[in-house]
Amino acid sequence: MTRTGDTTPAVLGRLRMPAAALAALACPHCGQGLAPSENALACGSGHGFDVAREGYVSLLTGRRTAGTGDSAQMVRARQEFQQAGHYAALAARLAGLVGEAGTGGGLVVDAGAGTGYYLRTLLEEHGRATGLALDVSKFALRRAAKAHPRAGAAACDTWHGLPLRDGAAALLLNVFAPRDGAEFRRVLHRGGALVVVIPTSRHLAELVAALGLVSVDARKEERLEASLAEYFTPAHREELDSPMLLSRADVISVVGMGPSARHLASGELRERVAALPEPVSATASFAISVHRPC
Repeated sequence: MTRTGDTTPAVLGRLRMPAAALAALACPHCGQGLAPSENALACGSGHGFDVAREGYVSLLTGRRTAGTGDSAQMVRARQEFQQAGHYAALAARLAGLVGEAGTGGGLVVDAGAGTGYYLRTLLEEHGRATGLALDVSKFALRRAAKAHPRAGAAACDTWHGLPLRDGAAALLLNVFAPRDGAEFRRVLHRGGALVVVIPTSRHLAELVAALGLVSVDARKEERLEASLAEYFTPAHREELDSPMLLSRADVISVVGMGPSARHLASGELRERVAALPEPVSATASFAISVHRPC
């Protein structure tokens, strides 16, 4: 594992990636390391992977479980909502937990990073850390690749493995994203930590009731524990509730970035939101857990 590592950005052709993050990558076909050439990465067996003009590398294989990930509209909504500061308390708490867990240096891998919002906050607080954002959505990765100078980004489908060397990560961050316990354990250093965030049943409950949104699965935390039990030991759990006063535009953004965006037509959503009093009171509610490798 690279604990302090070389955080110098590797800018070769289009690629924007710190040297420590580049060194942690592995070919998703054969597991060998990857070396840069102009606008591509390649392994010793000749498998090649294109670098997008925005600076991230696509390590997707032909198999695909998760589709193409979040759409351009969903990513835009997420960035607007996050930039407005509504989830700033969660970002700050995650950065604090990383320090408490003793994993503030080394490689931080955000699996399901979206725009890289939480990874950026963490890297701003921990100057010795290097970041790597992983996501399946090209629209999210276009933003994540530029989230922070000490972060790189790569496209991958979590359900078909992470394109990383064994034990490469000092910290794995997983916020509202898919999880693979066995794969997370493989890429996490034995002294590292996995930090997971899921919504509680109180998350946006006011909007769920008023707008008829998709509610949080009551067994979500139970399923989380079951998926990790064989590979990780729970080390810490807490809940964070953050009251919010939202404009109608904020409400449209927070709905548009989540699962309800796929189930509620845009016109119908806007009609329902227009009937709400402004500002709209809502609660962001998160369950945050820290897990250590078995």
